[in-house]
Amino acid sequence: MNATPLLEFRAVSKRFVRRLDAIEKFARLLGARVAEHTVHAVDRVSFAVAAGEVVGLVGESGCGKSTLGRLGCGLHAPSEGEVLFRGAPLVARAGVRPVQMIFQDPFSSLNPRLRVGEIVGEAPRVHGLVGQHEVGAYVAELLARVGLDPSYARRYPHQFSGGQRARIGIARALAVKPEMLICDEAVAALDVSIQAQVLNLFMDLREQLSLTYLFISHDLGVVRHLADRVVVMYLGRVVEIAPTKALFAAPNHPYTQALLAEVPRLDRRRRRFAPIQGEIPSPLAPPPGCHFHPRCPHAFARCAAEAPALREIAPGRFSACHLNG
Repeated sequence: MNATPLLEFRAVSKRFVRRLDAIEKFARLLGARVAEHTVHAVDRVSFAVAAGEVVGLVGESGCGKSTLGRLGCGLHAPSEGEVLFRGAPLVARAGVRPVQMIFQDPFSSLNPRLRVGEIVGEAPRVHGLVGQHEVGAYVAELLARVGLDPSYARRYPHQFSGGQRARIGIARALAVKPEMLICDEAVAALDVSIQAQVLNLFMDLREQLSLTYLFISHDLGVVRHLADRVVVMYLGRVVEIAPTKALFAAPNHPYTQALLAEVPRLDRRRRRFAPIQGEIPSPLAPPPGCHFHPRCPHAFARCAAEAPALREIAPGRFSACHLNG
C-alpha cells in the first residue's frame, strides 16, 4: 500500500444515543431506573484503503458496515477517532467531498419529484464544477458513461427499472468527480442478472476513471469476485483483514470461518448446512471481551474477559483472536 492511504480509519467509534422521552423522564423522577439507550455501532475500527484498491467490507446485518460507510464519506461524524483522506481529516474538507456513496435502495435514494437531469446535474452545478449552460451536456455524458440513453434525463425515477435506477445513482455519485466510491449493498436489491451488469459497470469505471472502492456487501460471492482485500466486521469491530484469495483459502478468525462455511458450494452437496450458532447480540449491550465469544465454538475464559487486539499474523494479514497466541 502507498505511504499515505487514500482513506484511513483510525480507532473510529460511533455511538448513537436515543434520548429519554417525556414518559421515561417522568418515570425517572419517580425513582425508576431508566437509562438512555446507546447503540455501539462502530467500535475502535482501524484500517486503510489504498488508491486504486477495491476493499470488500463484509459481516452479518447489524454489524456496523453501513455506519462505517457513512463515516467514510462524511455523512456521520465519528464519536471517537479520525477518518482521514490523503492524510488530512475528512470532516475538515470544504466543498465537494472526494468520497461519494452509492446506497442500497436505488429508488428511495432518488428524489421522486426531480427529473433525472436535475438529480444528476444539481450537485456539479451548485458546486461550480460546470456552468449553468453546460449542465445538459454534462449530464448526457454521465448517463452515456453508465449505459443509459441521454434522452432519459427528462424522465422521473419511477419511470425506470431497478437496474436503471441503480445506474442513475452511480451517475449522480460520479457527477462531482470523486476519487472514491463507497458502495453500500449497491446491488443487493437487484435481480441476479442485473447485478452482474452493474458489477461489470463498477469494474469498467474503476479502469476508466482510476476509482477506488469500499464495497460493502453481505454477499461473499460478490466480494470474492470484486475485492483485492476483505475486511470482516462483527458487532462493530473488525475481526479479520486479508487479501481476498488468502482469506477465502484459509480464514483465520472463527467468525470468518463460520461465514465462509455458510456459503453454498457444489462440492458440498452431501454436507449438512451448519449456520452460525446463536443470535448476534444487541449493539445496545454488546458482550464483554471478544464480541464473538458467546457464539464461538473455540471460546475459553480469556475470550469473555479481554477483547483481542487486531494484530498482524502474516504479511498483510490481520486477525483479532486470542487463539493466535
